[in-house]
Amino acid sequence: MDGKQTAVSRRGFLETASSASLAGLLGSAVPARADLGSDRKIRIGVVGGGFGASFQWHLDPNCIVQAVSDLRTDRRAHLQRVYQCERAYESLEQLVLDPQIDAVAVFTGAPDHARHTIECLKHDKHAMVAVPACLTLDEAALLKETAEQTGLKYMMAETSYYRTPTIFARELWADGVFGDFLYSEVEYYHHASKEIGTSSLWWYEGERTWRYAFPPMLYVTHSSGFHVGVTRERYTHVSALGWGPDHEAYRDNAYDNPFNNMVGLFKTDRGNISRCNVCWHLHAAGERAQWLGQFASLYMSSRSGQPFVLQRQGHPEIRSEPDYTPLLPEPMRVGGGHGGSHPFLTHEFIAALVQDRQPAIDIYESLAMTVPGIVANESARRGGEQLKVPCFDPASA
Repeated sequence: MDGKQTAVSRRGFLETASSASLAGLLGSAVPARADLGSDRKIRIGVVGGGFGASFQWHLDPNCIVQAVSDLRTDRRAHLQRVYQCERAYESLEQLVLDPQIDAVAVFTGAPDHARHTIECLKHDKHAMVAVPACLTLDEAALLKETAEQTGLKYMMAETSYYRTPTIFARELWADGVFGDFLYSEVEYYHHASKEIGTSSLWWYEGERTWRYAFPPMLYVTHSSGFHVGVTRERYTHVSALGWGPDHEAYRDNAYDNPFNNMVGLFKTDRGNISRCNVCWHLHAAGERAQWLGQFASLYMSSRSGQPFVLQRQGHPEIRSEPDYTPLLPEPMRVGGGHGGSHPFLTHEFIAALVQDRQPAIDIYESLAMTVPGIVANESARRGGEQLKVPCFDPASA
């Protein structure tokens, strides 16, 4: 490296990034445009007053929050305050019966995602659903079948997909800046607590929640989304290892899961390799990725001190992250959770419905991010045996 550093705007970089201009590569690579050219209003129901209250439905010019729901009274009230919505239901099953609702944002517990998604689709509601899409291969098959039969829009709310470095990497990949894509390292760390088994996420009023000893690789999408969400490749094989403590939580749990940390080595349909970590009990936090290609490498910033940097052969380093917020409607340029991804996820789903197109993270991309973790979990249980990852793309693909 020559030590040179260059800070440029996103447009400035796109104009100089390669011999071929990237100016026209704003289709699937980056979020929907701010102005959709339509005054249509999508009437959405929001279910889940924890994580579900952190999205910007009420700020999207093309969206109205028609109703909210949560099993807990306090969380229903919280949703009503956040979204200034009078109509509230005690359950998702009641909300989907409302004929005035076009779509449902589902932010319930992970074990319920597949069931709740199917409930929405069968009641003629489009659905955006928190990660993961499902927990078993049977659920994956049923989700795909239901989405295809109903023809309704499905989107998984994978936050890694709309982190700024991921959007940028997607643009670079689309223009071939990486060359032959060789290797990625994708990581998700969620340190549950210092003392295993005592996390507040694991308990509610003295009862275990779904998060109690939840297998890390069943929550793989914050990691896999960094690779699949950039290249649209499919993970085809995996060998995974897990480890865990001699602790009651990992001897007795609903998932028969002995692991609190997992690492998987994935092979893709293009022959590339992705090393994927999902860990609950390391002194680490957050999501991180690095994409190492033949002619360029891109590194996300991280708590370790690694700065954001793009390195290319024969070019000065780029150390300033692009700014994609102008692609959001002005009222939605408010930042958001998970690296500012929430407004982009919100707007992409609404834009897909207004424009009558598939959302960027449709049923096929969602399963391509989710299913590898299901298989990796099984690989770890078999001591690292390499297993084939089934593909849930359309039969004609």
